[in-house]
Amino acid sequence: MIETAYAKINLALHIRRRRDDGYHALETLFAFVDQGDQLSASPAARDVCHVKGEFAGALDNATGNIVMQALTVLKHVPGWAVSLEKRLPVAAGLGGGSADAGAIFRMVARWGGLPDDWRTRAAKLGADVPACVESHACIGLGTGTELQPVENDLAGMPVLLVNPRVPLSTGPVFKGWDGVDRGALPQGSARAIALEGRNDLETPAIALCPVIADVLAALAETQPLLARMSGSGATCFALYERHDVMDKALEYMASCHPEWWTLAGKLR
Repeated sequence: MIETAYAKINLALHIRRRRDDGYHALETLFAFVDQGDQLSASPAARDVCHVKGEFAGALDNATGNIVMQALTVLKHVPGWAVSLEKRLPVAAGLGGGSADAGAIFRMVARWGGLPDDWRTRAAKLGADVPACVESHACIGLGTGTELQPVENDLAGMPVLLVNPRVPLSTGPVFKGWDGVDRGALPQGSARAIALEGRNDLETPAIALCPVIADVLAALAETQPLLARMSGSGATCFALYERHDVMDKALEYMASCHPEWWTLAGKLR
């Protein structure tokens, strides 16, 4: 079986409060790009994961990564030999590991079906994993695991991802949030929420990784409908009304900032 682990972006991310358990109560609009890591699986005597690709070296170890964790919590016989091509940067606000786990869940669903409690199992692997299993636009509440449908009027929209090749851990960014509740996620369609929303983690992320501001400034020069940081960074995205405008933006980034990682695609 072959499956794409679709890149996750947060079109809006509103932090409402710090919870007593150390997590944050948030409201976010998840969206997914039509590209990402690539996984393939074949029968094996036992579960094993081989990692390759541009960002393979950024994973701590192939035996304890989230792909292996996902295989552990889901029933499948015999074992699976999984090949993971890491195309997405790690610690980048794209839910790369969560997307990989989501791809495993979809593979198991195709192979023999998921258990009724798959959402609970997915949430234990990470707050973004339930959304990444389904990989379509939705609203996430709580820690991001409580999913609600949204009118997806952004499907097919050109999107450009840009990462300055600086890893940024989620924990310190959340810790840097100033604790001010700036209001709830807007109501309406995905487009309305994205345009009227915000990312409350941009400021603390830029404080830790100033080049994010440079990425956002560069994207602002490319005539986007919207440019914003995704998740806890450092990846930023830009949405475009037309593909030719996005293509020119991609050329601009390659010319002016060849050291940055880029990925062009469409929203699912």
